[in-house]
Amino acid sequence: MSATNSARFICVSALHTVPFANLNRDDTNSVKTVQFGGVLRTRISSQCWKRPVRLDFEHRIGQTALRTRRIGERVARLLTDERGWSNDHAARAGAHLAAAAGITFELGKEVIEDDKGSKTTKVVPNIVFHNSMVYAPDTTVSALADVAEEFRERIESAQDITTSADTGVLAPKKKQNGSPAEKIQGILRSTNGVINTFGRMLTEVDGAAVDGAVQVAHAMTTHATDVEIDYFSAVDDVTALWQDSTGSGHMGHAEFSTGTFYRYATIDLAQLAHNLKGDVAAVSQLAETFLHSFVKTMPEAKKNSTAPHTPPDLVHITVRADRPLSLAAAFEKPVRAANEGGYAAASRDALAKYAEAVNEFMGSDGILSSGWTGLGTKDLAGFGERNRSLDGLITSAARCAFGKQAAA
Repeated sequence: MSATNSARFICVSALHTVPFANLNRDDTNSVKTVQFGGVLRTRISSQCWKRPVRLDFEHRIGQTALRTRRIGERVARLLTDERGWSNDHAARAGAHLAAAAGITFELGKEVIEDDKGSKTTKVVPNIVFHNSMVYAPDTTVSALADVAEEFRERIESAQDITTSADTGVLAPKKKQNGSPAEKIQGILRSTNGVINTFGRMLTEVDGAAVDGAVQVAHAMTTHATDVEIDYFSAVDDVTALWQDSTGSGHMGHAEFSTGTFYRYATIDLAQLAHNLKGDVAAVSQLAETFLHSFVKTMPEAKKNSTAPHTPPDLVHITVRADRPLSLAAAFEKPVRAANEGGYAAASRDALAKYAEAVNEFMGSDGILSSGWTGLGTKDLAGFGERNRSLDGLITSAARCAFGKQAAA
């Protein structure tokens, strides 16, 4: 960021009403919940909502990142599909590349059953699974394939990777500048707009970790909720046609919930600028794109049976020079439904009232811009200037934070 630009954080709060759905399940397929303010709320984890945000973000900026334990297999597939390698040599190349990366790994396994029904587990050579997820630009696959091409003769004459302790022919016995392993690790350290925005945790490769510039809170309902059990059955079409027996072909149950959710995220502009080595135009583009992706996406779990594709009810964005500020505590006291029913309007009122109180209490010196947009017709002074659309709100915040770069 330039020295003349005092914008440090962009904070976005949103209210989003979701009908009968289960957007985020736990390990027992139950609705995720949280106790807050003495009552049970429905919760959607930040990891759950961040994935559709990230996928939309990738689409908007035209860059993608690959998160996988199977980078070696992915390279092997490219070598066979696009570079003309045989399956055996490509599999060996992928395994040696993955083993030389310096990330602990295990080999694939298959279960063998003999004629007597006894089962044994057999290690599969050249199928390497890293113990840590590799998270890198999708261009990494092609770059690693180039390394395989460079050292093709060495790889093709090498032994298969058969143990998790084997670092293969591409890893030097001692530190060596310009070694294949150093090239591989250099490729794994590469970044793009996605990684510079969302961050990367990869401690086994020195210098590969990237501190994320965005922080996303778990979404939770502004009010108490109950989990509802939906009983369902499925008809056997043949039985229905023949009518030779009664009953369903399958019965089961699933959990669902409804509610108005409070969502919050913040963008640390200084961290993003650090990740991008001071490229203000890139910071502006990525920050504005993240805001679009954050407010315009939602998780899609059970979408075929619930189609919960609602828009947000309200979005409030502030550009701050001091510190990030979440308004989640507005709902520590759960919102009660209005006399005529509904939580959305009451949640908007509670959030606006809390925002006004917080600004008075904390002071507004750190606020460079404050605005909002929403579906309700009521004016909500606590949020600052009203915009007619989401796009207008985001553009206004970006212009405050970045000036001419956002307007370009």
